[in-house]
Amino acid sequence: MKKSLLLLTLFCLFPATSGWSWGFFAHQRINRLAAFCLPPEMMRFFKAHIRFLEENAVNPDERRYAVEGEAPRHYIDLDVYGDSALAQLPRFWPQAVEKYSEDTLMAYGIVPWHIQLVKYQLTEAFKQRDAARILRLAADLGHYVADANVPLHTTENYNGQLTGQHGIHGLWESRLPELLAGGYDCFVGKAEYVYSPQERAWRAVAEAHAAVDSVLMFEKQLSGRFPADKKYSYEQRGNTTVRVYSRAFSEKYHQMLDGQVERRMRASIKMVADFWYTCWVDAGQPDLTPLLPYQLGKAEREQFERERKEWENRRYQVRPHDTGLN
Repeated sequence: MKKSLLLLTLFCLFPATSGWSWGFFAHQRINRLAAFCLPPEMMRFFKAHIRFLEENAVNPDERRYAVEGEAPRHYIDLDVYGDSALAQLPRFWPQAVEKYSEDTLMAYGIVPWHIQLVKYQLTEAFKQRDAARILRLAADLGHYVADANVPLHTTENYNGQLTGQHGIHGLWESRLPELLAGGYDCFVGKAEYVYSPQERAWRAVAEAHAAVDSVLMFEKQLSGRFPADKKYSYEQRGNTTVRVYSRAFSEKYHQMLDGQVERRMRASIKMVADFWYTCWVDAGQPDLTPLLPYQLGKAEREQFERERKEWENRRYQVRPHDTGLN
């Protein structure tokens, strides 16, 4: 037991060395650290199941190509709606469907509306004191909230493909946290009640979208004065040699962004904790102590395994949030 806790602590403190995106290393880190922002009445349960919350933080990404309709839940292309998108887009789903049609909304992403849906589902799970659903929905909600805080999840130019900057998604989401997250200050204070979840979701999207110009501009400026043979390097990942952005280029880009990735990660941690706490309060602050001993049963483990096999075997054609260099 002590050994497993030590490994978990080391995982939290040191950045991953794989090519994972924000959807893997950072999502797991965000869910883990959000649990420590909760009040004691919640923290005991969330800490008892923190490994589940970490490991399953990536489920929505794993489902993205296997479950029809999953991909649009991760982003919203605000720029396709025009310069006044944030003022014009209805905050509630029925009004948005009436104004734009469901097909249009699904084509350009629905993350702020989907956060509201999962928030409602998690509140209901707390009311029912359903430990399995609480954990699964909490992990999912953490993922969608974190995605809403990423600048490149708010633009049609999500991987720089429209401006000759292909690969920037992986640079911002994956390479920078991979190299530098170990030095981030991720202690964000106590969870607070969210009085208007729909407005909070939209505020996150707006704040993320405000950073899009700098994300793209600084990379283009830096690429213009960085020799190609210095911009990229090669690293060994398991048995594979892969091309990555060089440490020198990545660190200089991070410096130009002036802590932007860290700020978005901190915002994600705080917002995840706030939403978990709000769901629990809205459910009547149920006593979670009886749920502490909960463990996945055989049937649930088998269900998880079936789902993962389905995700691996089914591939829907969707607009990818490409995190690679190619």
